[in-house]
Amino acid sequence: MTKVLKEVLAANEAYAGDFGNKGKLPLPPARRFAILTCMDARLDPAKFAGLKEGDAHVIRNAGGRASDDAIRSLVISHKLLGTEEWFVVHHTDCGMELFTDEVMRSLLKQSLDTAKIDADGWHDVGRGPGSAEADFIDWLTIRNQAESVTSDVRRIRAHPLVPASVPIYGYIYDVKNGRLVEVPEATKAGRAT
Repeated sequence: MTKVLKEVLAANEAYAGDFGNKGKLPLPPARRFAILTCMDARLDPAKFAGLKEGDAHVIRNAGGRASDDAIRSLVISHKLLGTEEWFVVHHTDCGMELFTDEVMRSLLKQSLDTAKIDADGWHDVGRGPGSAEADFIDWLTIRNQAESVTSDVRRIRAHPLVPASVPIYGYIYDVKNGRLVEVPEATKAGRAT
């Protein structure tokens, strides 16, 4: 058993021991909203949005991007579980700004091992083999945070399965101070009608 596995299982045992009546929380989120945000470990949506268990849906992926799967989750969140407002939250200093689709595809063609980055960029240090399957994935990299938030809000708003009545807000979380900074153009694009 690895050290991490032991730590996770021990933490879960302590958590389950103090679980209380959380098993009675209803399936729909109590505060009726959802957040789409990045998987970055520095972001804790429960803390930056004041959530407790049962309050909201939190959908996370690399970059907090409006991928097909993220939109699928948002549609389920609204249609079956009653969320009425959505937040798209990207963040400063995001790893998705550090590479392009071409860089990722090249690295994965060489090997599937973890790459290294230095002042000259990304380098594959693996032994291979890699895979050309990366050529068929849109990695949804980010060049500009405000533009990516706005683009994602527009994509969600334009989706035929997203009702016009759901407002979609666009924000950037600042990893240096913990503040949510509105992207006005994104929020405007996500306005409910």
